[in-house]
Amino acid sequence: MATQTAGPAAVPTGFRRWIVVITAISAAIIELIDTSIVNVGLTDIAGNLGVTIEDVSWVVTAYAIANVIVIPMTSFLQRYFGRKNYYIGSIILFTLASYGCGFANDLWTLVIFRFLQGVGGGALLSTSQGLMYDSFPPSQRPLASALFGMGIVLGPTLGPTLGGYIIDNYHWSWMFYINVPIGIVAVILSILYIDKQPEEYNIDRRLIPIDQLGILLLAVGVGSLQYVLERGEADDWFDDNVIRWLSVMAVVCIPAFIWWELRGTKEPVVDLRVLKNRNLTIGSLLIVVVGYGLFTSVLLYPLFAQRIVGLTATKTGQLLIPSGLVTLPMFAIVGRMLAKGVSPRLIVMLGYVAFASFCFIMSTYNADTAGWFFVQALMIRGVGLALTNVPLINQSVSTLEPRQLPTGIALVNMMRQLGGAFGIAVTNTYVTTRTAYHRTELVSNLQAGDMITDERVTALTQGLIAKGINAMDAVSGAYKVIDGIVTRQALMLSYLDTFRLAGLFFVVSFPLLFLLKSKKMDAATAKAVADAAH
Repeated sequence: MATQTAGPAAVPTGFRRWIVVITAISAAIIELIDTSIVNVGLTDIAGNLGVTIEDVSWVVTAYAIANVIVIPMTSFLQRYFGRKNYYIGSIILFTLASYGCGFANDLWTLVIFRFLQGVGGGALLSTSQGLMYDSFPPSQRPLASALFGMGIVLGPTLGPTLGGYIIDNYHWSWMFYINVPIGIVAVILSILYIDKQPEEYNIDRRLIPIDQLGILLLAVGVGSLQYVLERGEADDWFDDNVIRWLSVMAVVCIPAFIWWELRGTKEPVVDLRVLKNRNLTIGSLLIVVVGYGLFTSVLLYPLFAQRIVGLTATKTGQLLIPSGLVTLPMFAIVGRMLAKGVSPRLIVMLGYVAFASFCFIMSTYNADTAGWFFVQALMIRGVGLALTNVPLINQSVSTLEPRQLPTGIALVNMMRQLGGAFGIAVTNTYVTTRTAYHRTELVSNLQAGDMITDERVTALTQGLIAKGINAMDAVSGAYKVIDGIVTRQALMLSYLDTFRLAGLFFVVSFPLLFLLKSKKMDAATAKAVADAAH
């Protein structure tokens, strides 16, 4: 077990090192799996609990709100509780909440436990990578980066695949129960093999001021904004009283939080003064675009594959596996490029091109697209993810002072979460409006007396009559079939438009990359970036 003396923490070696590595990666993977595994099971959860799809989306929203509140406070919470204590406590909370999600027999019990799961999960990625890097000497930290990069690729890849398999073969609750044994093992291994850092001993919390008003304003403001972005389209935006009130709270609390952190307190929970740094400000904007593109693709790909192409949940997940396998070595390559001094800005530019290419390729697909074409596009997206993730955070914080790094990285991570919420909000709204537009356009081409239309109606009617349906009902059924075809075609066209829009976001924001200052990071700064990047 970890010693209880406050000397310098030794770098673990041999068996002990790899136990820490396995523990850290496992904890990160279960958190990443849970960000995507639920998406493929929402229909089954809604049916089992007797609620609508719109209501069950709270399961996703609650997790996202908790994440976006906790992430910017991670640096403060690690300092207050000590990294090891905070890490173990977060795993315990995540594991207990996962069990609670599994046995929930009504929607709001599930939502409450899902929120608690998000609170616990918000710490796992950043803290896990910090533990990984402290397990390797400086000369071997590119290896740690590659190992953890592989882990964060496996999570999103396994999530939909595992979720699809569970939904097709078992009860949806096993999407949450599967975390419990992994979490128990991770807690035991963390207690036995993770050492504390010198500053974690004898923490005098009386000397650590708590910015209570700042935490309150952050939670209410950012939480309200996340809710509005997640639920706006489903709840008809400002026609809904809750959306209106929470929009007001976001508009009031976020500026108040900014003022309080800059002017009202000497010990801010989030030091916003770091945003005076040009690289951090521009990098945060670019991270929003990356979050938008990633979350949009995570949302749209399974919808397109299942609702338009007609693939099963299991098959939809399986098509993600090759892209994950291709992406794994890319993290090692990126780590080696950064170690050799290749400009992070150049790497991010290549990643932007890859992400935009994925979006534009997906915008050319249709209902007859074969699975292999999805695999090709998803491989390109995976390469884009590897090329943009750590290098962009690297470049964003490269000009910060060492003491500003934890806050700067926390802000970048929060902006990625908000970018994802923004992407989902834009995607849902755009799909709805474009579906209505395309449906109107398609229906306008179906004119009574038109030869092609009449031939199609006649063929469908005769086919239904041949199945034993009477003539009058057959005509009505034929028009219903045509209506279904039109609706599906309109939905497909709206998905293609939305992929195209996501690609344009990357194109329009690309010039901002040239405004980033290029600076080679020293070893301490690079370690801090890798510690908190996820």
